[in-house]
Amino acid sequence: MSQSVDRALGILPLLARGAADLGEVARELDVHKSTALRLLRTLHAHGLVYRQPDGRYRLGASLFALAAEAVENLDVREIAHPHLVELGARTGHTVHLAVHQDDEVVYIDKVDSRYPVRMYSRIGKPVALTVAAVAKLLLADLPEGERRALAARIEYPRYTARSVPDADAFLRELELVREQGWAADLGGHEDSINCVGAPVRGADGRVVAAMSLSAPNVVVSAEELLGLLPLVRRSAEVISQEYSGSGSPEMKEES
Repeated sequence: MSQSVDRALGILPLLARGAADLGEVARELDVHKSTALRLLRTLHAHGLVYRQPDGRYRLGASLFALAAEAVENLDVREIAHPHLVELGARTGHTVHLAVHQDDEVVYIDKVDSRYPVRMYSRIGKPVALTVAAVAKLLLADLPEGERRALAARIEYPRYTARSVPDADAFLRELELVREQGWAADLGGHEDSINCVGAPVRGADGRVVAAMSLSAPNVVVSAEELLGLLPLVRRSAEVISQEYSGSGSPEMKEES
């Protein structure tokens, strides 16, 4: 990366913390004021910084517009899919990816297991909110007021003896998920099916999707599936890094 580009990019984190004058920018970059001014003028010409009437600089509107457009065009399914396939190949079990939409959590991708037993889940189908691991991960990330309001208005079907029975128990479960950073459904929806899941996070740390690994008891026990949780969490972390742009490999020079 050229020195000028490197210095210009160094201005943006400073201004993200608040408006700064020319002297502050020069000190942050450890350059002469004339150099800082040249860089600021270049960024200003592209709308990435804005010079206020008091002479201080702040981030410009074009930067926010670019960020908003980039987020809008991000497709978490497209980014996640190769990692779902890899996890499925490594474990042999069913892998799901889900997102939260209004009061529903919906599967947006699925990689089937390699054994004859197939799960009935389908892409586009809502999941059981009160028991599914992906639902717990997505709903646990809601602000407390929204979590409580949701818990109060949804129903609590008793799918099995291990299903969440009521709003208080559901809120306790969501709090546990927030603390531990993962979720499980061990026979809560179907006695014979277990599931472990991990969150996919955006650049702001919020959960944008959730992925899970599911298998029937006839294939692996709940304890054996929980033993695969580190693999699930690692896959989710890699997807999060790629989605947020925080884990991309360095660009190589073109020959």
